[in-house]
Amino acid sequence: MTAASNESVLLRRDEGRVAFLTLNRPRAMNALSGELIDALQTEFDRLARDAAIRCVVIEAQGDRAFSTGHDLHEVASTRDYAFHHSLMTRCSAMMLSIGRLPQPVIAKVKAVATAAGCQLVAACDLAVASSDATFATSGINNGLFCGTPSVAVGRNIGPKRALDMLFTGTFVDAATALRDGLVSRVVPAADLDRETKALAERIASQPPQQIASGKAMFRKHMEMNVEQAYAYATDYMAGAIQREDAQAGIDAFVNKRPKPDWTGK
Repeated sequence: MTAASNESVLLRRDEGRVAFLTLNRPRAMNALSGELIDALQTEFDRLARDAAIRCVVIEAQGDRAFSTGHDLHEVASTRDYAFHHSLMTRCSAMMLSIGRLPQPVIAKVKAVATAAGCQLVAACDLAVASSDATFATSGINNGLFCGTPSVAVGRNIGPKRALDMLFTGTFVDAATALRDGLVSRVVPAADLDRETKALAERIASQPPQQIASGKAMFRKHMEMNVEQAYAYATDYMAGAIQREDAQAGIDAFVNKRPKPDWTGK
């Protein structure tokens, strides 16, 4: 199912240094069909080469859902293992692409995010949620354990909270998602657009090489033990200090001059 006969399942608009990707299947609760997964992957591949974009926001069309996960109508259309394995492989690759992008990626969550939709939120670097948003790994309610969502969600909130959600399919509210680390900010529904855009623009105003290398460094050291992480971060930091952007910023601080303009305007 497409969003409309003549409209893409994924929309992109660029506002200055920020790219907005809009899931555009509102009648299907923005379910992640194969077509939508592939469209996201295509845009991530483009963004990886787009030095003009400093931050990415993933949002959704409609008021009912950010995304309810995989399109179960598509999943139920066949019992072919190869079809399902291809679908899940492409989805996992798309989720991994978020972490590999040089730009920070923010999920803007207005309403429900379940199953692979919750996974998409967890895969993003940051997530701003409306106070009305709810989250679940609810596949178990339809007889299917949310295996791939468990990877990202478990790494956000830890094993016991994740397994509680995975075993029960219970929905959690935005405040609980914030407490557990699934989202980074919760704002009133009326402020979601403004607050998310302000966050993205704040990130986009920072030195882009430091942001890109810092994101990659953080993602890598989170998979290490603490001794390895400190050794890796020490090498990273000593090198980062040598770069021109850091030298300019440190010099401005020490000599009480205005902070450099890193926006590229």
